Amino acid sequence: MTSIGSRIAVACVMVLAISGCDRAPGNPVSDPPVPRPEAELNFDVLYQQNCAGCHGADGKNGAALDLANPEYQAWVDDGALRRWISKGMPQTQMPAFAISAGGSLTDKQIEVLVRGMRQHWASTVPAQLIRMPLYLQPADADADHGKQVFGQYCASCHKGARQEITSPDYLALMGDQALRTIIVAGRPDIGQPDWEHEAPGRALSDQDVSDVVKYLASLRISTPGQPYPGHREGAE
Repeated sequence: MTSIGSRIAVACVMVLAISGCDRAPGNPVSDPPVPRPEAELNFDVLYQQNCAGCHGADGKNGAALDLANPEYQAWVDDGALRRWISKGMPQTQMPAFAISAGGSLTDKQIEVLVRGMRQHWASTVPAQLIRMPLYLQPADADADHGKQVFGQYCASCHKGARQEITSPDYLALMGDQALRTIIVAGRPDIGQPDWEHEAPGRALSDQDVSDVVKYLASLRISTPGQPYPGHREGAE
């Protein structure tokens, strides 16, 4: 090989070596950096990462309340949505997501979730919502009257395989406000009617709803899930 040919060969090897240096282990690459978790402000990403597992991929057909129910979105206000996301909902499996409450979301990300839910699922307020029961469950309700209302308007559906609504084990996972929300807004994704269609021939009144929730709350026990199957009194 001539000296010129040797020089060309050496030059080619050096060019190839240099061109591969940017892919060597430890060298920075040209791909954009992965954003920090707190920098994510896309509603779809935040919802899928934090909400879809319980509330369903499209806000419905999940184990928890269907957020895509326009009746619920019209009934609940921004403050309540923000509060439940930030601090969790008492007496339910809904955890706190705000960093200030031990979660992983910033206030700005929670605001993105609230605004995104409104944009995706809120619709024009139907006329009947003007006379809907109040949002918050009051403390002073009548459990005895609630039992009568439940027996007259609810028990016909919640029997047999669906009797679990009166089960202490189920009620241990459902707080008063969660029960009120399902009774008033319904769950159209699973065929649960709202307050207006729960009672044949008439809508449930605000007092009816409050009293039914009070009755169901009275069925809770402090040790749900007991006695265990096969447990014998006095057994170690």
